Amino acid sequence: MQAIEISQPGGPEVLRLVERPEPEPGPGELLIDVAAAGVNRPDVLQRAGAYPPPPGASDLPGLEVAGRIVGGDAGALAAAGFRLGDRVCALTHGGGYAQRCVAPVGQCLPVPAGWSDIEAASLPETLFTVWINVFERARLQPGETLLVQGGASGIGVTAIQLAKAFGCRVFVTVGDDARAQACRAIGADEAINYRTRDFVAEVERLTGGRGVDVILDMVAGSYVARELRCLADDGRLSIIAVQGGTKAEFDAGALLRRRLTITGSTLRPRTTEYKAAVGAALRARVWPLIEAGRFKPMIHKTFPAAQAAQAHELMESGQHVGKLVLTW
Repeated sequence: MQAIEISQPGGPEVLRLVERPEPEPGPGELLIDVAAAGVNRPDVLQRAGAYPPPPGASDLPGLEVAGRIVGGDAGALAAAGFRLGDRVCALTHGGGYAQRCVAPVGQCLPVPAGWSDIEAASLPETLFTVWINVFERARLQPGETLLVQGGASGIGVTAIQLAKAFGCRVFVTVGDDARAQACRAIGADEAINYRTRDFVAEVERLTGGRGVDVILDMVAGSYVARELRCLADDGRLSIIAVQGGTKAEFDAGALLRRRLTITGSTLRPRTTEYKAAVGAALRARVWPLIEAGRFKPMIHKTFPAAQAAQAHELMESGQHVGKLVLTW
């Protein structure tokens, strides 16, 4: 099969098209003929040498794919209600930038009716991440308010739509007015251009001084202290990336007095069993919303897989709204 490998840690130019043996599915795994693969920031970090794959995972980048089941554990296939030839999208441990990929059956979900493989490939990584960090760890409830840092990212557009579908108010931060307009168009109640407005002051204004209930943060660093000021009493800050740095200083006294929570997680190292439980929750709670048209794909651009380097360049530039997808 053809695949995109990381020849050495470095910039986008280290991605190269190669021939590789097809992966062999193990117990509980399915073999997928990949039509499309999502591009995510962890892929960029892995390419740079900052996010190594966990033990036993493929060294190829790519954490989400869509395509047809062409093999795998027959017992697991039947138990999950799938058949050979079924179209699925899947969260992988790695190896998604290839024509064939294996994934645990519990991390495979049916392609929503009416969705293309390109659209479906944009779902798994961001849906798993948002569900875990916003709805499980930060316990966002209907009627509460969510602030998303980086609303135009793949994670951001997913968080906007899911939170709105569950009856929440959503604010986002973005880097320019065009992205602000795009976020409002998919449901954000307010989009704050952080280059021209102070998001702390804007949150205070928008909430009448109360603050938001949950913040989804991909920045960390100096943002943490400012975000705690944005939280309502009993508010929850969920950190999923550290683009602004790993060190933060904040008022621990305010954390205690106002009963605030800071949490964080990374998805890739979690167990297969845990991810299967999340997959089951998504199928039960989110797939009906997708089937009802309350969540729509937001694909910024697709690239032939051989142009993965260009996709990574665009990802790193930040000049996109929604998802980037590779096709075979």
